[in-house]
Order: sequence, then structure tokens, then C-alpha cells
Amino acid sequence: MDLQLKEKIALVTGSTTGIGFAIAKSLAAEGAKVIVNGRTPDRVNAAVEKIKSETGNHNIFAGVADLEQADQVNALVQQYPDVNILVNNAGVAQPKAFNDIPDEEWLDIYQVNVMSGVRLSRAYIGQMLKAGWGRIIFISSESGVQVPAEMIQYGVSKTAQIGLSRGLAEMTVGTAVTVNTVLPGPTSTQAITNFMKAAAEQQGISDTEMEEMFFTSMRGTSLLKRFLQPEEIASLVTYIASPLSAATNGAALRADGGVIKSAF
Repeated sequence: MDLQLKEKIALVTGSTTGIGFAIAKSLAAEGAKVIVNGRTPDRVNAAVEKIKSETGNHNIFAGVADLEQADQVNALVQQYPDVNILVNNAGVAQPKAFNDIPDEEWLDIYQVNVMSGVRLSRAYIGQMLKAGWGRIIFISSESGVQVPAEMIQYGVSKTAQIGLSRGLAEMTVGTAVTVNTVLPGPTSTQAITNFMKAAAEQQGISDTEMEEMFFTSMRGTSLLKRFLQPEEIASLVTYIASPLSAATNGAALRADGGVIKSAF
């Protein structure tokens, strides 16, 4: 299937690794021009070269910026003013007991998980509406629906993304611009791998036993009973970014492995 993404210009935030990298690579494989974002030049440049090598698409560009910093977001927009696919993927998570989370950590996680998407969407949505086509996609989480007790601050920030996305979609009435949210379930990224290994060592069990425990006690509602692969999230995002997804707008789309115990 031709997803009609050739010559589209996509900015994928937080795309040097994990889900973001998989999304950037998938869009590149469909012929889109892709801007890879991360905080350090070395990691961004390495990701750019890897995507070029693995897809054969050489229209891959570096967008170095720490999205927690408003001035760096503004500089990124000035560097790449013509984006018509914005994937707000950048995010941070830190498991911690609610009573141990100070105000500063709440504000920090909002700067990255919520305000980066606010600032970038504000920068690009006007020109998308004027041009008559565009895509804004937020990578939220099943934790935005079923907020986990072990990292409430993360879940609340992901809930905010869902609300932000729906509100922005209300601005697109009668246009070919869409704004949607994708809700991944537990996904096999470096961050979750490190978390699981640390937890396994702490409890004196194997990595396999820890994964089984995770899907029994922490995400017991999962239907797949395994971690998703980043590419499984990327395939949905790539479709939503394409002109073929024109009928989908203002939606929260699940790629959660059935963790959310609802059909809606």
C-alpha cells in the first residue's frame, strides 16, 4: 500500500531511540522527509545516519534541541519552519511513590511531556490550516487512561496529552488537517529494559520471571501478555500520518496490547 507520504515533511520529537526512532524510520521508509530530534548532536547524527542506511532515504535531517527549554523549541521551529507532519513523541517517565514527587518534578515532566507538544503544535498548526493539509500526532500512553500508582505524574501528563489533542482537533473543522493521539501499551524500549533488569535484580529473579510478574501484577489486564515492539507502534502512527487516514480525527487510538479494559 502506498501511504502517499513522499515529499511530506515530518518532525518526530525524541526520535533517537525507542518508539520515536521506529516512527522516524517508518516514515522515512515511506519516502517522507524526516527530522530526527534529540538533545545531543552525537545521538541525533547517529540516528540520522542509521535511518539513511536502513531505508535508503537520504532526506533525513538533524534537529538537535532540548524540548524542555522553550528557547530551544523556538530555535528548532526556525530551523525547520515547513513541517506538515508533527509527531509529539518526546517524553520522560520516572517510577516514584506519589508522596516522594516534589513540585519541581511535576513541573519538569510537564515541560517535556506536555508543553513541548503545546509549543510545537502552536508553531505549526496555523500553517497546516492555511496550506489545507497537516497531521499532528501525540504519543500518549495507556497510562493516560489507567493512571499507574507507581508513576502518577507520568500518567497525569499523558492524560493531558489526550485532552490537548482533542482540543486541537476542534480547531480543524472542515479542513484536511487532523490531530490524533496514539496510546501505546508497555513497549520494549531501553528505558523499560533497564527498569525491568533493575527490578529483577532487586527481587533476585530472572528477567523472564520479572516480565511474567509485570504482566500479572502491574499490567494484569494485558491481553498480549508481552512487551510490544516499537515497530508495532510505528506502523499505526505512520498510517495516521498519511493522507489515507483522512477520516480519523480527534481520536485516541490504542496500540496497547489490550491493557485498557474497555472496547471504547
